[in-house]
Amino acid sequence: MSDDAKIALDTLTDRAAGLVNPSVRLGVTGLSRAGKTVFISSLVHNLLNGGRLPVFEPVRSGRVSKIRLEPQPDDAVPRFQYEDHITALVRDRIWPDSTRAISQLRITLDYESASGWNRMFSPGRLSIDIVDYPGEWLLDLPLLSQDYRTFSAATVARARSGIRRELSAEWLALCEAAQPQAEADESRTRALAEAFTRYLRACRTDERSLSTLPPGRFLMPGDLEGSPALTFAPLPDLPDGRPASGSLHAMMERRYEAYKTHVVKPFFREHFARLDRQIVLVDALQAINRGPEALLDLESALADVMGCFQPGTNSFLSSFLTRRIDKVLIAATKADHLHHESHDRLEHITERIVSRAMERIGGSGAGVEVMALASVRATREATVNHDGHPLPVIVGTPIAGERINGELFDGERKTAIFPGDLPRDPDSLFRQTDEAPGQAVPEVNFVRFRPPHIEETGGGLKLSVPHIRLDRAMQFLFGDRLA
Repeated sequence: MSDDAKIALDTLTDRAAGLVNPSVRLGVTGLSRAGKTVFISSLVHNLLNGGRLPVFEPVRSGRVSKIRLEPQPDDAVPRFQYEDHITALVRDRIWPDSTRAISQLRITLDYESASGWNRMFSPGRLSIDIVDYPGEWLLDLPLLSQDYRTFSAATVARARSGIRRELSAEWLALCEAAQPQAEADESRTRALAEAFTRYLRACRTDERSLSTLPPGRFLMPGDLEGSPALTFAPLPDLPDGRPASGSLHAMMERRYEAYKTHVVKPFFREHFARLDRQIVLVDALQAINRGPEALLDLESALADVMGCFQPGTNSFLSSFLTRRIDKVLIAATKADHLHHESHDRLEHITERIVSRAMERIGGSGAGVEVMALASVRATREATVNHDGHPLPVIVGTPIAGERINGELFDGERKTAIFPGDLPRDPDSLFRQTDEAPGQAVPEVNFVRFRPPHIEETGGGLKLSVPHIRLDRAMQFLFGDRLA
């Protein structure tokens, strides 16, 4: 009840401020390396620098008169360092660092309403508060409804299956040697927590690309590193009943509850529960390239993430006490790594991955859409002759250290690659696991490219960053608020 009251108070405060300065809070999330930082940087850069946005109607029609960055409303939240990130992208041609903690940025648009009636009553100004947070933190929200025994049983069962069995061997061996009812020992507790964290990190490596990895702060501890709230681990085969006071089981359970109280609940109350719109960035290509187990794990993780959303619509009066996410965009990133002929297939595969969550969100009355996009287009398309037949390829500059057919690239030379074909039937990727475990997954040549070279204008201002469907994403996420 206390949390609900605080959420209602925060919502009322935000809505009251919105009467004077209309705003929309846009949450940007995605699991590791999905491209959150790049998405925000490109969106802001294209708005500020007159990017090519033909599908974003308010800009295309000329109704937007001024766009500017303004101080964010939440002084206790770190600012999204847009200037540093865009410098890395445009001047240095390197991808900016991944999202490690929550941050925020406000961009304000002055516009003329398309409706004469609205022009009489609307100030013609909208502030978009972009809230960037790690998707791994979202994976923690389901823990709020799980006690320690339930959390342990689910985590251990997952660790004992498939490829995770090998990765979790060290941690599970320590668990087997531990006695839950034995007296609590700080050294043993720390050893278990460290082994568990190593297991989670091993799951997240590029070679594995597994996604279901709660608790999220174990991978991104920040200033909580070493605290008791992050020094616990699941224990297998826990007996029924309350743990004995002073036992290892009791200590682990107490610290798990502290993690929920001091880490998960504040994030939910102060940030997540205040969102109006949400974009979820999905790196489906990486999962497809790593095989069926990574793909199914991504499906499970996204179901958990999107199951935490509070989708729906609010009436004018109810919106002052409760806040629901009324639009969710699921964006399959890195579309520039494929020829445009495969973009619709990438969208269909992503729809299949998030089908359960989409059904729930759509049933709530909220708008939901899936699209393939590239926040920054790092390649261009071309056609080459292969054995007398035209072959669609993409051309770009691979990052130094990338290999293609055994050839090592230095980060300076461009090359053309055939990215491969995605299947027409998305279910075929899942049937290969369920019905034919040994069957090969369609290969996608996933190569990391450097950001494109962008010329400077005479005054030193960088031209807008090229993209794929970023304008369509803007139109869906907040175009209606500028009508």
